[in-house]
Amino acid sequence: MKSKQEKIKDVEALRELLEKTPNVFVTGFDKLTVDQDFELRKAVRGVGGGYKVIKNTLAETAAKGTAAEDVLNGLTGMTSVAYTADDPVALAKALTAYAKDNPTFTFRAGVVEGRVIDVGDIKQLAGMPSRDELFAKLLFVINAPATNLARAINGVGRNLAVVVDQGCKQEKFSS
Repeated sequence: MKSKQEKIKDVEALRELLEKTPNVFVTGFDKLTVDQDFELRKAVRGVGGGYKVIKNTLAETAAKGTAAEDVLNGLTGMTSVAYTADDPVALAKALTAYAKDNPTFTFRAGVVEGRVIDVGDIKQLAGMPSRDELFAKLLFVINAPATNLARAINGVGRNLAVVVDQGCKQEKFSS
C-alpha cells in the first residue's frame, strides 16, 4: 500500500499531466491480460500518445480545477486515461481499433482541446481524417490554382507554336 506522500506525488503528477495535455480520453477496462495491455500501450505510443492506469479517488482529486474535472468525477471500476498533446484523431482511431478487438476495453468520456465529449463524439472523432491527411488535402487545394495557372500560361505559348508551325508547313508565310 502506498504511503500518503506517494499518493500526494501521484496526484501532483496526474494534475500536471492533465494541465499540460489538452486531449484526454477516459477509458474503462476489465480483465485485460498482460499481452493485451502491452498491445494497447504499443498502439497508443505509436500515435504519439500516453496511457496511464489511474486510481479513481486520486484522479478526482487531481482533476479539480482542470478541463477534465467533469469527466473524472464519480468514476467507478477499473479506469485509465489515454492522452496526447498532438493529434486527438489519431489517438481516437487507435483506441477505437483496439476496442473493436477487445470488448472489455470501453470508452467513458474525453476532453479534446478543453471541450468535454462523450462516447458518441469519440466515435465521430475516430471517423475523421487524421491531421496529416487534412494537411495533404489543404496543400492540394492551395497548389491546384498555381498548377492550373502554369498550364494555362504554357498552353498559350504551345498553341502559338502550333499555329506558326502549321503556317510554315502550308507556306502561309511568304517573304
